[in-house]
Amino acid sequence: MPMMAKMRSLAPAFIITVGALFVLFMVISDSNVLEAIGGPVKYVGKINGKEITYQDFQSAFDRQVENFKQQNGQDPNEDQLEQIREQVWESLVNQTLIEELIEKYNLTVTDQEVKDVILGENPPDFLKQNFIDSLGNFNRQLYEQALFDPQNKQALIQAEEFVRQSRLTQKLQSILLASISVGEDEVRRRYIDQYTNIEADYILFDVNSVSEAEIQITDEDLKNYYNENLNLYKQPPQRKLNFVLFPNVASHDDTLLVVKNLESILRRAKEDTSDFKGLVEIYSEIPYSRDTLTIQYFNAEALSLIKNSKQGDLIGPVGTPQGYTIYKYYGTVQSDQQFVRASHILINQFGSDERNLEEANKIYQRIINGEDFAQLAEEYSADPGSAKNGGDLNYFSKGMMVKEFEEASFNGKINEVQKPVKSTFGYHIIKVTDKTNNKFVVERIVNQVKQSASTRDRIFNAANDFSFLAQKNGFEQEAKLMNYEIKETPLFSDQSVSVPAIGPNKRLVTYSFENSVGTVSSPFKVPMGYVVVKIAEATKERFTPFEEVKEAMRPAVIREKKFEKLEKSAKEVFQKLNGNLNNISSIRPDLQVMNTGSFTPQGNIPNLGRDYLFINKALDAEIGKVQQPFKGMRGWYIMSVKSRTPFDKNNFEAQATLLRNQILNEKKGRFFNDLLTKLKDEADIVDNRHMFFGW
Repeated sequence: MPMMAKMRSLAPAFIITVGALFVLFMVISDSNVLEAIGGPVKYVGKINGKEITYQDFQSAFDRQVENFKQQNGQDPNEDQLEQIREQVWESLVNQTLIEELIEKYNLTVTDQEVKDVILGENPPDFLKQNFIDSLGNFNRQLYEQALFDPQNKQALIQAEEFVRQSRLTQKLQSILLASISVGEDEVRRRYIDQYTNIEADYILFDVNSVSEAEIQITDEDLKNYYNENLNLYKQPPQRKLNFVLFPNVASHDDTLLVVKNLESILRRAKEDTSDFKGLVEIYSEIPYSRDTLTIQYFNAEALSLIKNSKQGDLIGPVGTPQGYTIYKYYGTVQSDQQFVRASHILINQFGSDERNLEEANKIYQRIINGEDFAQLAEEYSADPGSAKNGGDLNYFSKGMMVKEFEEASFNGKINEVQKPVKSTFGYHIIKVTDKTNNKFVVERIVNQVKQSASTRDRIFNAANDFSFLAQKNGFEQEAKLMNYEIKETPLFSDQSVSVPAIGPNKRLVTYSFENSVGTVSSPFKVPMGYVVVKIAEATKERFTPFEEVKEAMRPAVIREKKFEKLEKSAKEVFQKLNGNLNNISSIRPDLQVMNTGSFTPQGNIPNLGRDYLFINKALDAEIGKVQQPFKGMRGWYIMSVKSRTPFDKNNFEAQATLLRNQILNEKKGRFFNDLLTKLKDEADIVDNRHMFFGW
């Protein structure tokens, strides 16, 4: 009876489950497809003339966001929302292309087929999952009761449609996969690769044994290599963009909001000092813990506050790398680890060791005479990171600095300026400002500063305003007028997924190749924020000129020349071996016979890796016979196969079915990805999402 009550309590969940699953991605191999819903409105894209309406896209997007929340227990962040948008678009494109195939093959699913699936002996998992008890038993009576309950009518219609689409997909798969076959030669090769063990002796004429000094190359050699490998230097059509970035960063108002919130929490904590742990658990974005932290953990502001606090004091809010933080301070404990705080002025910019030392001594003397250390550090130090802080390096422990600097710092007296100390970086004028071995016991409430929706809107509006004015008055003119920095991308092709200097955005790549030079875009959403771009340059398909790649190809030409030199040596040695590798010691004492150990064709050869030329030669070579020299990946080889597993016809026949299915499944796994890629390449796809969503 309790079990039945539990099962009945799951019946309302049937409605939710089926409703959600109706919009889940249907899997075809690794490709997700999503059923489009909604009536025709303005379209965000077209696939072969079929419109993807704003309603289609937004409905699918909203449902996937809700699905994400149910699976993860939290709202997706901005990056995750962007990923969901991209997945939904890809799914809608895939679904449209697959629907075209279904129509092409005139595939249908009858109502009776749908009914047979839903009411069959083994209903789909998404339907029966809420009617299985803790012992794994399926309650068919309750399942059918839920199916025919009038209040579940809409959910049942959705379930039927989901089953119908699944069956259509299965039928399409059956037709397309029927053309895939596995030949006898493929099965035989797979068997040989897996079940053949080979062992060989060899002499390697290693390409790395030839020094570059032995190789002379001419411009004619380079030109010949260029002509023989011209396809390596074929450049597809490319684009270059000028762009203005509107970075996606939190505003001053966002920071103030966090600070004010923490100030309110701080007042509450001071009113009730006994429940700080409870406040941490409610308000902190990192889990509660009482931590013992080294001095390095704290920035200057937090450290100053802590040093002037007593046990039990509340400190903050103060900015930290983790976010704005309120500390509850429980005092210090001693540790074996010592920390030193020091400032330095680094001198290494005067051209020679003697001049650097001379200048360092001059600055040291000026400090001794009373000039301000921090000011001289800002003016003269060659370490820009610390110079802007008056030379301050903050706290560090042993092992963090170079030996000479570390010894001077840990042995130096506090507030005493030391004479210049030499290290590999130059000459350091060092002033130790503190030493401690204290650790600090604290509890923390941490709130990160996050960009608010209003800030994101302001950033987008700024990008949109600039885009409008730049299209009207000129990109460079408006950027200069508004004091925006114009940046430039390198050239990129239409196969790029990421735009160099901007980041991943396939839509921006597509836009760049669909528009002409001088076109100014609407804002595009990128990982760093929003960009407005101007197409600055367009090149047609071309070959990179010889002069531009002449030096870059030199290492490849040198390597080829080395192989040519080794070929001559290998052939000379082969003639003298008289069919016995062991004669190498008297012919070339610098070379030796090596052994592969046992390897299979599908694996790596010990010490040689996966050298296909070596493997294929070892498969075909007569056992015990020294083979003619041949070129491999690492140089030239002379080889003799010691042993090779004979082909076992009986074992092959026993394994053939398994191997055939293995190969067939691999082909099927690749088929739909390859098919969808081909369909997308051939399809007329218009992507207007940036017009609706500011991407």
